Amino acid sequence: MQAKQVLFQGEALPRALPVCDHYAGTEVRMRKALQLQSDLGPIFDITFDCEDGAPVGQETEHAELVANILLGPENKFNRVGVRIHDPSHPSWKSDVATLIPKIGHRVAFIMIPKIMSADQAQEVIDEINHTAKTAGVARLIPIQALIETHGALREVDAIAALPQIESLSFGLMDFVSEHHGAIPADAMDRGQFDHPLVARAMLEISAACHAHGKVPSHNVCTNIHDLEIIKSDTLRAKNQFAYTRKWSIHPNQIPMIVETLSPSTSEVEMASAILIAAQDAQWGPIQYEGRLHDRASYRYFWSVLQKAHASGHPISAKALELIC
Repeated sequence: MQAKQVLFQGEALPRALPVCDHYAGTEVRMRKALQLQSDLGPIFDITFDCEDGAPVGQETEHAELVANILLGPENKFNRVGVRIHDPSHPSWKSDVATLIPKIGHRVAFIMIPKIMSADQAQEVIDEINHTAKTAGVARLIPIQALIETHGALREVDAIAALPQIESLSFGLMDFVSEHHGAIPADAMDRGQFDHPLVARAMLEISAACHAHGKVPSHNVCTNIHDLEIIKSDTLRAKNQFAYTRKWSIHPNQIPMIVETLSPSTSEVEMASAILIAAQDAQWGPIQYEGRLHDRASYRYFWSVLQKAHASGHPISAKALELIC
């Protein structure tokens, strides 16, 4: 029996995604992001942006450009997703009709912004699935969603529970704007962690994701040059709010986000040693360096190795067998 079958009987198996999601909306930035991914490996995802990236009035042309780049030889790892227009925008169905028949077999995920409810999210998913099936795409395309409206936050647990959803992202700036000046502008930046309404939103999104085995993805850091600020924001999102993935809007941010959110070498070594010893003990309790471990802590260390593997961290062959 596989380790995950022993450790997660009757529970949602936690998803594992690269810890950084880099957004690019123009042709130059999309190609630059692919080149960086080629250089560094698939340790971060890329999201091609058909929402904010599309020039007004040229939405279809932009979607076709996105499809052509995604299908090109520069996309070496198939870790590129696409953000479509939101469900209230007249172009969202056009995005789906243009993109899915072409890229449905290769796109890493589709990101849906500004959803208002679980029902609306499911309507978009149903349209994606119908278009994919009609086009002969023989897979369910993973779906991610942005939680940035009052309605989506109210139903965040139901949204996280949708089977095809793999990750929820917090849309900080739109969420603050939804309060029409009642939350200060600083909360769109570093004040986000300390404002009660914003912190509540971040916590509810993260909690809903972890309850259903999905990946909570933290919003952008607006500072693109100060690495200490990028690191500090990422650490607070990780340690205080339990986010395991974060957006990037500039290539400078990617290495710091990956380093900060990925398990350290010592964590990976400990997790590997404990899980290998646990397997040798038929998954019964063990002692490791004077501490008792059982299936509760095994699940934790299994997740550590999953995150490490998704981030390109080297793992021993024996340990890797336990998480595959």
